Amino acid sequence: MNQPTPAIVSQAAARRLPRGALLFFCLAYLLPGFIGRDAWKSADLAMLGFVGGLVQGSASWLHPTLLGLAPDNPSVLPYWLGAWAIQWSPGWMAADFVLRLPFALLLALGLAATWYGSYYLARSPRAQPVPFAFGGEALPKDYARAMADGALLALIACLGLAQLGHETTPALAQLGFSGLLFYALASLHYRTRSSIAAAWLGVLGLGLSGAPTLALLFLAGGLLIHVLDRNAGAAGDEQDAAPWLTAVQLLASGALSAWLCLRLDLWRWKVELPQASWGEFNGAVQLLIWFTWPAWPLALWTIWRWRRQLFSRHLSRHLALPVWFVLVTLGSTLTTGSPDRTLLLGLPALAALAAFALPTLKRQVAALIDWFTLIFFSGCGFTIWVVWLAMQTGYPSQPAANVERLAPGFVPQFSVLAFGVAIAATLVWAWLVQWRVGRHRAAIWKSLVLPAGGAALCWTLLMTLWMPLLNYTQSYNALVAHTLERMEPAGCVEALGLSPAKAAAFQFYGRLPLKPMQPVASCPWLIAEPGADLSVPYAVDNRQWSLLAQLRQPSDGNESVLIFRRQ
Repeated sequence: MNQPTPAIVSQAAARRLPRGALLFFCLAYLLPGFIGRDAWKSADLAMLGFVGGLVQGSASWLHPTLLGLAPDNPSVLPYWLGAWAIQWSPGWMAADFVLRLPFALLLALGLAATWYGSYYLARSPRAQPVPFAFGGEALPKDYARAMADGALLALIACLGLAQLGHETTPALAQLGFSGLLFYALASLHYRTRSSIAAAWLGVLGLGLSGAPTLALLFLAGGLLIHVLDRNAGAAGDEQDAAPWLTAVQLLASGALSAWLCLRLDLWRWKVELPQASWGEFNGAVQLLIWFTWPAWPLALWTIWRWRRQLFSRHLSRHLALPVWFVLVTLGSTLTTGSPDRTLLLGLPALAALAAFALPTLKRQVAALIDWFTLIFFSGCGFTIWVVWLAMQTGYPSQPAANVERLAPGFVPQFSVLAFGVAIAATLVWAWLVQWRVGRHRAAIWKSLVLPAGGAALCWTLLMTLWMPLLNYTQSYNALVAHTLERMEPAGCVEALGLSPAKAAAFQFYGRLPLKPMQPVASCPWLIAEPGADLSVPYAVDNRQWSLLAQLRQPSDGNESVLIFRRQ
């Protein structure tokens, strides 16, 4: 006998977010960070350098390199997407902006996949709310739409998505394709043929983006859940009458992905077992807490309130599938060298899991979430405005002094457009607060409006008011400009030990034709990365090169380059 569902939802509470408002909200979150900025260190600049090698024909499309260096994360598809975007774009468009376009689409794919995946999970029979004795409970489709709205708001509210979700990195490609695979496995009972096609794209895309092991683990667990689920009796667009045949078709996608990754040498041993130390444990816990906030407490509440469905002998697909995705991601996060980028892949499933807490939240808990969110994000927005005012006017004096200390040489800039967007975002936040406390208190997704709106507000303010400061501190433009002043005329330049990000900055923003240092000097200039104690590298022959200058990154004294001139 099935356990009763803990969800009690009326038809009035299943009202959906207006589609226009939801689309506007997603665009307002997605566009800032992709528009109006330079390539930042080090992920953005490294991607720009590797993609530039493909466009210029100096690197192999099957093994992208930059000055002989391979990417830290072995993958090919993200670099192909960036190179194709630059090749197919008009010549008047800046390459660093064009490079961000396919990654903006990948973030949009992750957002859309989260909504549709959560929608089909909420359509599951065991996910439906308790039927009322005299009617009035939420209709299945309306309930599913409201839950999907809540999942999308939970994803946008996750603090870790803001920066990493707007970088041009393989991790963002992995987010998009893992979200697509999550949607495909969630909708198999309803749209079988289109879900199979989406799963093929998700598995192949995730594998070619540098996560073949995660792709196969996600697929294997999702297929097992699909085969074991015997409660797929809800009316869907296409009923899956042969789950084993579907499993065979999707296993073929996993086999093809594994074969391609083997041929392209994308299978690498990247497992790093965590150290049994308090510092390691404390760092992992802090990352999990802030990166996935506020989805993780809601997800834990879901597991507790739906525990009878989750641990019963009848499989609950709407819980089992997101739990599997989250567990695989957490295991990978604890055993990888880049835990934050790995954790990014679990956010769509975690957001879907958090959405199922909404029908079970008590009024006091919802009020606590609202007050905490209101205080936290209003405080963050106020701080951003105060620092911006200090940059423009010098008052208050302490924030202005802090900016001068952290970014010496920075000259503030005023943009009417950025100021207008920031004012509009702040007014929308004030309206959201008024809306939340005044009306529509029955909507099931109401508790996530302020967290998602606050995250979008602070991200928009940072990407408008603080954009000049962030461009100054997070790019190498100032270092490149100072280097060019010392190297006139530049001409041919050799490079030694430069990171991919610095090499890309000199190539793209400095337009320096870099090439690896040769045993016999063939260029008049050499740019080298100093040693640990800022010493001259041993590979530099002082009989061929004379040290001209050591230039530091203005915003980070620990970063510098050595400029040599051929004798």
